[in-house]
Amino acid sequence: MAYTTIKKPSDYFNTVTWTGTNDATTSVTGVNFQPDFVWIKNRNVADDHTLHDAIRGSTKTLFSNSTGAEGTNTESIQSFDSDGFTTGNHRGTGGNAGNLMVSWNWLGANGTASNTDGSITSTVSANTTSGFSIVSYTGNAGVSETVGHGLNAPLGMVIAKNRDDIQDWRIYHKSLGTNQFINFNTNAAGTASTVWQTASFTNDVFAIGDNSSVGGSGNNIIAYCFAEVKGFSKFGSYVGNGNADGTFVYTGFKPAMLITKRTDAISDWRIWDNKRDTFNVVDGILYPSASNAEGTETFGDFTSNGFKIRTSSADYNASGGSYIYMAFAEEPLVGDNPATAR
Repeated sequence: MAYTTIKKPSDYFNTVTWTGTNDATTSVTGVNFQPDFVWIKNRNVADDHTLHDAIRGSTKTLFSNSTGAEGTNTESIQSFDSDGFTTGNHRGTGGNAGNLMVSWNWLGANGTASNTDGSITSTVSANTTSGFSIVSYTGNAGVSETVGHGLNAPLGMVIAKNRDDIQDWRIYHKSLGTNQFINFNTNAAGTASTVWQTASFTNDVFAIGDNSSVGGSGNNIIAYCFAEVKGFSKFGSYVGNGNADGTFVYTGFKPAMLITKRTDAISDWRIWDNKRDTFNVVDGILYPSASNAEGTETFGDFTSNGFKIRTSSADYNASGGSYIYMAFAEEPLVGDNPATAR
């Protein structure tokens, strides 16, 4: 599908930072839209990454660094609002007084639709302009089932979690190869399995095996699906060169947010963004696979057209090492509002 050019990426994805107050409620604004998927981290303390979406409901929590089943917390996110969201006084989402907080926010459809494209009927909130959808379905332990994602485009990445059971998060990434998956909540390398049936992926569906993490019988599953959109999002891979003058990766835009993971060796996921690091070198690190507080670790530069690694660390740039990434734009490289260096 030829997506409409996105002139202002922050209308579809945006990072917001704020300071905790201990108030009963906090209105977090500046998102620029009513988010359908909100991912929050307390930067000052070791606390879970909390993931919320509009299909499951604002108070329903999952943690990217945990195998735990879905929970309910009325002191986490209480509502999704026109320019952000309202959070209670839970430390992980609202922050204690003085805590520095960050959220990464995506726009879906601000509504849902039933999707019957797959063998399993799904409920979908899909934004075909930005290539992002939230997909909810019930597993039936079939050997090979398909689930409609609503994007009418090839998928670059799927992040899925069994909401009912203690299970690993499972990730499909287009660069990993046939039927390979990787976990979000661990530092493990990529693994070949029957979690995904990639030969049956189409512009309309993704395909799952009988693995209980994505297809447990009667289990409710949530999946966050991403299709690549030129000038807005990129899901790719690179090979390290083992040099402090590291690999340059072209994305076609200046990144607003970047997640990386080494796939051929044990290594944590890393997440970077343009609101915590407003100038180069980018070094404010958080780990989607761990609850650690924010640390400092030199990574590299966000450039007008991609990212440049400036370390020989094996977590980012081992000689011959294999890495995947997902990236979203601050500014596109070309168009009415072209990116500039920072």
